[in-house]
Formats: sequence, structure tokens, C-alpha cells
Amino acid sequence: MPRLSKLVGPLLLGATLAVAPSAPASSRMLGSNLGPTPQIVQTELGSVPVETGPEPPLVATPAPDCGPGSRPAPGIDGRVVGGPQSADGYTCNTALVGHEGTAGGYKVERYVDAQGHVCAYYDTTLIFAANAFSATLDGKPTGTAVLDMSDPAHPVRTDTLITPAMQSPHESLLLNQKRGLLAAVMGTPTTAPGVLDIYDVKQDCRHPVLDSSTPMGLLGHESGWSPDGNTFYATNLVHGTITAVDVSNPQLPVIVWVGEYPSHGLTLSDDGKRAYVAARGVGLIILDTSQIQNRTPNPQVTEIARMTWNSRTIPQVAIPIRVDGHPYLVEVDEFSFSDNPADNPPVYGQKASSNGPIVGAARIIDIADESHPRVVSNLRLAVDQPENRAAVANDPGANSSLQGYAAHYCGVPRENDPGIVACSFIASGLRVFDIRDPLHPRELAYFVAPPGTTAGSGNPESAKSDWAMSKPTFDLAHDQVWYSDGNSGFYAVKLTNAPWVSDYAGPSANPADS
Repeated sequence: MPRLSKLVGPLLLGATLAVAPSAPASSRMLGSNLGPTPQIVQTELGSVPVETGPEPPLVATPAPDCGPGSRPAPGIDGRVVGGPQSADGYTCNTALVGHEGTAGGYKVERYVDAQGHVCAYYDTTLIFAANAFSATLDGKPTGTAVLDMSDPAHPVRTDTLITPAMQSPHESLLLNQKRGLLAAVMGTPTTAPGVLDIYDVKQDCRHPVLDSSTPMGLLGHESGWSPDGNTFYATNLVHGTITAVDVSNPQLPVIVWVGEYPSHGLTLSDDGKRAYVAARGVGLIILDTSQIQNRTPNPQVTEIARMTWNSRTIPQVAIPIRVDGHPYLVEVDEFSFSDNPADNPPVYGQKASSNGPIVGAARIIDIADESHPRVVSNLRLAVDQPENRAAVANDPGANSSLQGYAAHYCGVPRENDPGIVACSFIASGLRVFDIRDPLHPRELAYFVAPPGTTAGSGNPESAKSDWAMSKPTFDLAHDQVWYSDGNSGFYAVKLTNAPWVSDYAGPSANPADS
């Protein structure tokens, strides 16, 4: 049997044992209906040729013009030098609205419930349980934080979700707006038994209700939702698995498909029939997931395209957008080394290579011809450029290939004509780009939080700079971006000196945007 079956077998057995006949009726909280044993789909990594098409020049995105009230960082755009000069952080066309907590993780989500309550959700641990002690010094447990955001200037913690996946979601925490379901799969930087936790937030988002906590995620690290909220995808890039889980009944999730793909983050098209896989060792894989979406028995998934790019490091996630009806992906890479060891002289992943030319950033990919996607522009800071790497090599955090000035996550306010994209660039903080012209993006604003504590990292050296690694979310009506920093918690930030989010993205019928 191929290697995937060696991993799946024990987990399926464990799931079966978890729902033995003697289990109480409430066993949905422990282990659920696995359904028929899913077929493990084997894929050949070379079944579709990997394309490297023409690429735009690898240059820095034009820096922003910082207006009144800004406190811009000196020198190279994106550089944040530790010490007294950055003690108050830096702002460019941004202003702090509200702050909560002492540690942050990888995702921030926003939801407006049926009663009009406005809530935020963010995971509080980058690597559980490295910060379990220091993160609780303010008297709040680790886990997934639930905030009442009726007054964004004064976020109020109303709950902390501490079921297994919410305690250690790694990068998997995601909210499905349509069904009001908050989910995560238990994960780590490598893998973990994929306990899948699903919460209902529709009635009172301030107090999520647990629907189920089951071993349906198989292996955990990252995730994806179908837009209709009926399929949750658990992904694991290290062991190369994608697990599709039917959550049409969130109290009884069922695995419907497992495939071997080196998937980091996974997103889906509006109809759920295309998956955009940020793939380790490849770049981007586009999959036809029609049969999963249609619930065809024994569904088959086929590849449409594989592509890469010359500046690839570790692909993180590819977000589908449309600009004037034209389809694109906003893809972001993480870290300061490539997943191809040949790109990292002289030692893979060590200090010498982390200060080399390869730095993870973001890009816009044209997918109008989905069988031949192509990079059309880059979202990069000047600090990421090869000519500046030597100058910043000794900055706080920059001597780690897992931190420094690389990007980590991006988020858009909406899929159609988003106008802007906000990205976490780790030590460079929150960066906001104008993408109304996808071929010629420009930086608009940034917010670099004051250096925090060691709550997120447990590392005094990294606490000298930001550790912004979260996917941002948006409050369109109030021109706000919400994100978290690993060393200092959750932030609500207002974009200033322009009409910004509301005018750039235009009106929206989605109550979560109001």
C-alpha cells in the first residue's frame, strides 16, 4: 500500500473505536459517523506538467505616500528596526482603533449574527503549546478567542473555545459566512491527528455552540471551505493529504474523499467545483472538484493545471478574486527559503540561506485560461528585494528563515472587485495594497504594532519586532482591517487619509461586510 494508507488506516480504526456501540448518545462530541471507508485516491506528481510561464520583473511594489497623522518607518520600505525608534510602532495612513489580548495566531475572522451582534474570532497560539504559560499571564486561556466587537475601540472577550482543534488549530481556523459555521482541524507545523471541531455562530456569535468534535479531519495543518458551507477540506502539506468532509449536517460530519496532494491552504470557486491548492514543491495546483461538490458516489478529482514561479518559497494560500469580471488568484508565499533546496545555498533552511535572495511574498495570478495560469504582478516590499537582504540580515527576527520580513497570509474584503488586499508580512506588520489594476498594484498603507511580549513566540529576540502572521479580515462600512500579531494580540485598525475600503471595494449585500 502507498504511504497514505499507512497513515489513514490507524486513524480510521481510531475513529471506529471512538463510536463503539457502548458509546453514549453524546458521542458526536467525541467521534462521529465515518460512513463508508473512503477510497484513497493516488495521484502522480507529474501527471500534469508544471508550467513556468513568462513572469513580470521581480521588483518591489511602489511604496505608499503617507498622509497626515502617519508615523512612517524610516529607510527601506518594510524594514522595522528594533529598539527605541520602533517602541511605539509605525503607521502609514492607518490609526489604531482597538486592541485585545497578548498573543495572536494565523487567522482572524468576522461575523454578524442573526441578532446583529458583531464578532471577531482569532486563534491565540502560533505553535501550541509553546506559549501556553506566557499567553495566559493576562488571565485568559489559550484557544480560539471570541470577541464582541459592537464597539471596535473596546473589544470584549466573551468566550474562548478550548476543544482540541480550537486549542491547536495551527493555520486551519476558518469561518463559513453563508452557514455561520466556525471550524478548525487540530494541527501543528508538521501534522496532528485531525480532530475537526465545528461551531454554530448564527444565533449568538458571542457564544458559539459546539456542533461536533470528531476525528474526521484525518491529518491537520490547514483547511478550506466550499462557499456553500457543505464541505470542509482538511489539508496537510507535510504528508500531502487533502480530506473532504461532508458537513451538511455539522453534528454528523462524514469523510467523502481523501487525496494525495501536497496542499497548504486550499480555496474554492464560487460553485465549489474548482479547488486552488497552494502546493509545496509545486506552486499552484488547480483541481476539478465537481464530483465532490455534487456528492457523486466514490468521487474522482482530476487535475486541470500545475504551475510554478521563479521566486517560489513555501506557497501558503491562493485567494480567488474577480476584477471587472476577470478571474485572478492572490497567492502568497511564506518564509525566507524555497521548498527547493537548490535555491538555498549553502545550507537549506539555515541562517546563510535565510539571508539569501529568496523571500516569500505575494503575487497575482491570471486564471482566465485555467489550464495555463500565469503570474501577472508581484506584491513585494523593498525590504524583500535581493539587493537589500544583506543590509537587514541582523535585524530582529531576520536571522530566522521562518520569520523576518517575509509574507505569510493575505485577505481581501470581498471576492468581486475587492479593491484592496491586506497582507501580514511578519516583522513588517500589516501591509495594504491597491489591486484595482491587478497588473500594476501599489502599496497604500501599513500598521506596525509596537513590539509586544514573548507571549506568541516564547522567544525574547523575536519579541523585539512584530510577528504578524494572521489572515486579516475587514469591516467595510468603517474602513477597518482586523488582524493579530503573535507577540501582542488582536488589532482593529482604521485606514485613514482616503475613502479606502468602502469606496475601493464598493457596496456589498453581505451583512458580514456591514
